[in-house]
Amino acid sequence: MSYPAKIKAVGIYETGGVEVIQNLELPFPEVKPSDLLIKVEWAGVNFIDTYNRSGLYPAPQFPFPIAREVSGVVLELPSDQSVLESSDFKSRGFKKGGRVAVALPGSLKEYVAVDWNTTIYAVPDSIPTRIAAAALLQGLTALTQVTESYNVQKGDTVLVHTVAGGVGLLLAQLAKGRGATVIGTTSTPEKAALAKAHGADHVILYKKEDTVERVLELTDGQGANVIYDGVGQATFDDDFKMIKRKGTIVTFGNASGPVEPVKLFKLTEKNVKLLRPTFNNYLVTLEERNDYSAELWGLVSSGALRLVIHTEYPFTAEGVRQAHTDLTSGKTTGKLLIKVKD
Repeated sequence: MSYPAKIKAVGIYETGGVEVIQNLELPFPEVKPSDLLIKVEWAGVNFIDTYNRSGLYPAPQFPFPIAREVSGVVLELPSDQSVLESSDFKSRGFKKGGRVAVALPGSLKEYVAVDWNTTIYAVPDSIPTRIAAAALLQGLTALTQVTESYNVQKGDTVLVHTVAGGVGLLLAQLAKGRGATVIGTTSTPEKAALAKAHGADHVILYKKEDTVERVLELTDGQGANVIYDGVGQATFDDDFKMIKRKGTIVTFGNASGPVEPVKLFKLTEKNVKLLRPTFNNYLVTLEERNDYSAELWGLVSSGALRLVIHTEYPFTAEGVRQAHTDLTSGKTTGKLLIKVKD
């Protein structure tokens, strides 16, 4: 099969505001013997894309296609016969013409080449690539956090900041499914209703209510067993007022800005555990990648994990600029997608 010499992408040559996002023309990707070649159909939009674009997180190179989560169809399997014959490769479930989802920095382009033994996941035939792109990064983030950052158990009280966002809605569903009481924070009654429809027992409108006061009221003054905080700077200090003795604070985002350095003595008053995890470090081994992806696709296929897709944007600089603007405005709910396929 012949492929084009140049491909379309959307990304940046420098960091800055949304105005630095532009249409790119890039060489067709180099395909190594251990790589799968993927025709990209959908891309997920995540806060980390805005961090790369602004310079909060350095982009690995320029030009940088500004996404790290895509889904599509396998055009070519690895050409290395020893890879194809290995039991590890066979355990991944890849097939030519099959669907895959990929967590790969710099992937907002028409084609990507990905090493088979990295964060690329075969997607069951029952799940469309659109849903796979919506589920992958945020789904694995939420799933690893309720399992390993803090293993949510029946009877726990879980606090989820920005519960109507992409990760927040998934955290609420997963925690509720494990028998926890879920408290969420959000900005509007409409978002609160959405969160309650996806597992939240109580939702605090932080613009109108005192979040600390309400959490302590709802927990009889004890606080939450675990707090999942993707907001960062604006909520971090109050987390220590709302966490239960021997509780766990999981801070995983910077929507309001990065958290300042923490003195260890801050943990002493309640013997608090503090984590700043990234899902990639929970998905290092082949066994971890296979197990977590199988669990994620199973939850999605069964309907136990319901995805909310806010908007689809065109695969253009203007479309991606609008996606970044909308995501950081605080007005969106659920997942934002870029439609890459024609």
